[in-house]
Amino acid sequence: MDYFLSEEQQMIVDVARQITDEMIIPQRSELDETEEYPRDILTAIAKADLYGLYIPEEYGGLGGGCFDIVLALEQFARGCTGVATAFAASALGAYPILISGSEELKQKYMPLIASGEKLAAFALTEANAGSDASGIQTTAVLDGDEWVLNGTKQWITNAGEAQIYTVIAITDKSKGPRGATMFVVEDTDPGFSYGVKEKKLGIRCSSTRELIFKDCRIPKDRVIGRIGMGFITVMKTLDQSRPGIAILGVGLGQGALDEAVTYAKQRVQFGKPIISFQAVQHILADMAIQVEAGRALVYSAAKHIDAHKNDMSKASSMCKVFATDMAMKVTIDAVQVLAGYGYMRDYPVEKMMRDAKILQIYEGTNQIQRNVIGQELNKEYMRSA
Repeated sequence: MDYFLSEEQQMIVDVARQITDEMIIPQRSELDETEEYPRDILTAIAKADLYGLYIPEEYGGLGGGCFDIVLALEQFARGCTGVATAFAASALGAYPILISGSEELKQKYMPLIASGEKLAAFALTEANAGSDASGIQTTAVLDGDEWVLNGTKQWITNAGEAQIYTVIAITDKSKGPRGATMFVVEDTDPGFSYGVKEKKLGIRCSSTRELIFKDCRIPKDRVIGRIGMGFITVMKTLDQSRPGIAILGVGLGQGALDEAVTYAKQRVQFGKPIISFQAVQHILADMAIQVEAGRALVYSAAKHIDAHKNDMSKASSMCKVFATDMAMKVTIDAVQVLAGYGYMRDYPVEKMMRDAKILQIYEGTNQIQRNVIGQELNKEYMRSA
């Protein structure tokens, strides 16, 4: 459908599509097998200035917003969700600095991220802190002019590849949720190291590792926002970033639909291409409807966020749930259309199905998103009562 993109927005789509068609799709199978980080592709994305899409011009970016990065991510995910995740994770790591960081932190780090010279990563999850973020045990203690961090973060995307990490840690256990603070940690800081690279079901070319802080010392001025306001920054960050996860589902769903339609036109049974059979047509039709509905919802949510509306949480959670549940169903249907061939690694849909599952899990499981939506609906009811 025509979403009436501006000339600049169409240019973003065209550039991202070219990178996807010329670099991502030809390499995706090998990247999945070798689990190699897609450094050359990310370098090409940086040279195309796409890392700065959402970053204000005063910090070296292009001055766009959530909708602009969504347009690029959709194309990348159409080719490979692992590559798209590696790109998106840098934005996730940058958002806390943009949202709550001091002018000094923004001037120091955002131009480096906008240019793609340095990658970022976001560190929230721990062994005992997943859906329940209040279970964080990593601590930060002020010692003179330095903060000393101790603890371990788990399943961090871009870990070991990024140079800039936004990390939440407990600074005052007695204050509960108001005792957490966000910091910037650099890869060269003393006492900072990584765990082994995780072996994953899908998005295999993206890097997922532990961050280990053992008396890790960072300068006092690396605090993001005010002390004790870390959880508020995290929630605002996720409101901004969840449409990015949602659009990965849309791009992935579109890629699966493309493969299924192409195969159905070529596969002949009973003397006819299988796309001529109503049973197959109905599967493809449902896939197309769901992908387009997901796209419309994510685009709408992204524009809603760019307009700085107050109810960002509901909009971002709704699009994340719908689009990622859709991606799981559509990729399963794509495998069904290709039947036995779809189950084989010679065709990309089995990879797409494996990649889709994580979209329902990371950046807040879809069950947690439904909680958020329900809570926001309750708030709206209470305000109107």
